[in-house]
Formats: sequence, C-alpha cells, structure tokens
Amino acid sequence: MNILHVVNISFVIPYFLGKQMNWFVEKGNKEYIVCSPAEELEEFSKRYAFEYKPIEVLRKISIGKDLKAVAATYKYIKEVKADVVTGHTPKGGLIAMMAAWFARVPIRIYFRHGLVYETSTGLKRSLLVNIDRLASKLATKIVCVSPSVAKRSLEDKLNPVSKQVVLVNGTCNGIDTERFCLDSVDKSKLNELRAKFGINDGDFVIGFAGRLVKDKGIIELVRAYKALRSERLNVRLMLVGMLEIRDALPEDVVNVIQEDEGIIKTGYVGYAEIEYYYALMNVFVLASYREGFPTSVLEASSMGLPVITTKATGCIDSIIDGETGIFVSHDDKELLSALASLYENEDMRKKMGAAGRQFVIDHFNQELVWKEIEKLYK
Repeated sequence: MNILHVVNISFVIPYFLGKQMNWFVEKGNKEYIVCSPAEELEEFSKRYAFEYKPIEVLRKISIGKDLKAVAATYKYIKEVKADVVTGHTPKGGLIAMMAAWFARVPIRIYFRHGLVYETSTGLKRSLLVNIDRLASKLATKIVCVSPSVAKRSLEDKLNPVSKQVVLVNGTCNGIDTERFCLDSVDKSKLNELRAKFGINDGDFVIGFAGRLVKDKGIIELVRAYKALRSERLNVRLMLVGMLEIRDALPEDVVNVIQEDEGIIKTGYVGYAEIEYYYALMNVFVLASYREGFPTSVLEASSMGLPVITTKATGCIDSIIDGETGIFVSHDDKELLSALASLYENEDMRKKMGAAGRQFVIDHFNQELVWKEIEKLYK
C-alpha cells in the first residue's frame, strides 16, 4: 500500500509516527508525509524511511492558505497514488480528509489527538467543533487517542459511534519502553547534563516537558514549586520546552521562570535525547487542562518516574491514581500537597515509578498499536 500522512509541523513526526513507518515499510508498503516546510524533514525522512512533500499546513485558520493546502495535498495524493490517507490534529486532519475525499481515496483515517475546543468559548469554540465534525464526516474511520477523548467525542456529537475506534488502550503510536528506560541511558552523558544545569546529588527535581502555555497548567506548577522551594532549598523545577505566544503565560509567571535561579530552562529539546531529561527528574508533573493522550506522561512513567496530573480529558487515562501517580485538580495548593508528599517519601516515589513503568509495558506496547493500525488500513 501507499500510505500518506498529513501533519502540520515536523516536530510531531517522531511522536505520532516515528518507527511505525519503518515497520510498515519493512512489510512492503511505502510511506509518504505532507508537512509544513522544515529543515529536519530531510533528516526524519532518512531515519523513518518516508518520502515527503513540503506543503504549508497552518495551525491557525486561513481560508485562502487552507484551500491552497488542500489543492496541493490533492495533487500529491494523485502523484503517489495513495491507497490510505491519514490526517493528524484538527487542521491536518481537515486538510487531509478534504483532499482525500476529493481524490476518492478509499481509506481516510482522521487521528483525533485531542479536543482543541475544550478550553475555548463562544464563536471560536463553535468554529473548532464544526471543523472537527467536517473532518469526521469526510473520514472513513476516526482514531481517538484515548478512551476519554472517544467518550467526549460521542457526548459532543462529533461523529457516529460506528466510525470511531481506540487503538488497544490508547495513544496513536504506543511507547518505546526499551528506549524510555532508565537503565538504557548513557551515564556519562547524563552526568554531563547534570553539570551543565548545576543539579546536585541531593536536589529534588520537579520536571515538565511540553509547551510552556496556560493550558498545560504551568501557572499552577510554577506557584506550587515556589511554595515548596520556600521551605526546601534543594527543590528545582526543570521546564523542558519553549514559551509560546499562542495561549501565552501571564507576564508575572514568565518573569519568575526567567529570573528564579532554581528553575532550569532547557528551551527546545529534540526528540532524539528527551529521555535524558526525564532521567534528571524525581517527579513528573502535567497539570494540564486538556490533552488527547499525554505521551509525556507515559514516557515519564516508562522512565520510572511518579507522575502528578489532572483528571482532564486524556490525562485521566494516563495513570492509576495512588499506584503510578497522583491526580490533582487545577489548584496550586493541591499540587503543592502532592509534591510535598512525594518529596518526603522516597519509598513512595520508587514504588509508583516501578508500577508506572510496568503499566506502560503492559498496556502501551508499540507493536500492538501498529498491528491495530494495520487492520484499519486493510
């Protein structure tokens, strides 16, 4: 089969697809990608064995440019004679499903990675809901990346139940538990990073990886960290990611992040070395307001870290409360309490970390997920 994927930014390729494409190529298929232009596309294409077409797929709505992207994607579909087209995220999904529908591709799969409209209101929310409904209508199948996304999709009447599916226990690609394993990291490289960021042996490192925006609960995380550090000077906060203009943090929180000596600001970290940053942490926090399925939580769990997260869509499927992590509400005081309990109890941290790794091994094996995707293609 000739399989074409449409994504908006190259950053997501290792997370959404990655070695999955190598696996399908080894089975005699051909893999293609449509993505906004980026320098790393060439590197990714060699690593994951796909051909690609740079086409601007904007995250924001722009009718003229979006229609242009549909036309260019349609042309590429015809050029590579795609048997299957998959679209990822609402915008990539809409462009993929429209182009594939016009091209009469028989298998059109929309991967719903989350519900963007959950934290929107008014006209914007209505528009985002209808974009999702249109992509769903044009798709032959919809993959919801978590049980809670599937449940909410039906509640909000995005599509009929007959069209949607969850792959095994969730996610779009599973987790590479051999790579995301504390025993697999190069200890000398890890020590170099410790020295680079000034992390001492006795430091307690609270970690986060992702976009530094309000939706990710960064405001609550920074406040909880400040309160914990005021009593325990060995507490550090590691923020792996970049500040963004969209859903930007308030100025006072940005100032704290930039000026607090206890906060480690790594900036953008490529997927190729992200496991080393998890290995520097003692606990992982994702106080998010919405997710599809938080891959970062599963990666952290696979690395043996206890996780603190919320019961937001997607997050609620990512831990077992009291066993692999702790659920909190969107409240910095509740988050502080959870952090303090893990700070004080090393045995609890180790027990939750071990249980979390086993949870990921048992329920999110990559090859199981890939076999389910193969069924959808056929």
